[in-house]
Amino acid sequence: MAKVLITTVPFGDKNRLSIEQLEAAGVEYLINPLGRKLKEEELAEMVADYDVLIAGTEDITDVVMAKASKLKLISRVGIGLDNVDLIAAERRGIKVSYTPDAPAPAVAELTIGLMLALLRSVHISNAQMHRGEWQRHFGRRISEVTIGIIGTGRIGGRVLRRLHAFGTPRILVNDIRPDKNIAPELKLEWVGKEEIYREADLISLHVPLTQQTKNMISHEELMMMKLDAMIINTSRGGIINEADLGAVLNAGHLSGAAIDVFDQEPYSGDLSRIDRCLLTSHMGSMSIDCRTRMEIEATEEAVRFLNNQKLLGVVPKEEYDLQRQGLQNF
Repeated sequence: MAKVLITTVPFGDKNRLSIEQLEAAGVEYLINPLGRKLKEEELAEMVADYDVLIAGTEDITDVVMAKASKLKLISRVGIGLDNVDLIAAERRGIKVSYTPDAPAPAVAELTIGLMLALLRSVHISNAQMHRGEWQRHFGRRISEVTIGIIGTGRIGGRVLRRLHAFGTPRILVNDIRPDKNIAPELKLEWVGKEEIYREADLISLHVPLTQQTKNMISHEELMMMKLDAMIINTSRGGIINEADLGAVLNAGHLSGAAIDVFDQEPYSGDLSRIDRCLLTSHMGSMSIDCRTRMEIEATEEAVRFLNNQKLLGVVPKEEYDLQRQGLQNF
């Protein structure tokens, strides 16, 4: 009997269809018994007897794969590939697939929610009210600020299209592959990243974690920003240097930040002690519909593989090429 290890958590909590698919296929499966993101050594110890890994954001390194002599497919629940050593998988004959479109709507909507919360100081007022303090805060509306979007792919593009509903803010955009038709209803200004840092009131990041984007926003970039600027990261931990962000906020620069993703998760660092830094627990994709779609798509890929059917979500060659060129960080 084929065996599937499911490391991403939660799994099947809101919709059991993915689990039922495995059971209908006669597959033996194990859902992560620790109920949290696995460390490299924990995954290496756990994976040995499994044919397929339905994976989350845990590090799937060559060390892990060396312990997984039966592993033939990594089916990633989500889009990020910075945690998967694609070159090691290729060398060991392990196929890799992912679900790149499924989480995008949920992440885009959370980003819009964080924009509104930052601009109106919702998070600060909430913390004050829970302490018994009553203070009204002046805020700004989306249509009245300059917004900078770095990365206009599946998620960044959706954020842009949703912004149209809020009026006509000035929007500065940057991407290594500019698509001038990404949001034809908006008048976008394609500029360099430094111009976004210097001119935007609110910056949102939507880029993958690579060696090029690791610590892309550090002390120098943060200090380029306006004194009252705000920044959001719902993409990947490590793109903003967390220590530098904490130091800059504590020094009184920037009026707010919203961070959903962290270098080390679960997060318990210094940012949690700064009221104007809004923190969420890597929940960008955690709408019921999008999370369910991610789980089902990853499971369907696993079942297709075990039934010797064509895979539909295979990671494209370009992603392997990026890692081979040293542009991916895993």
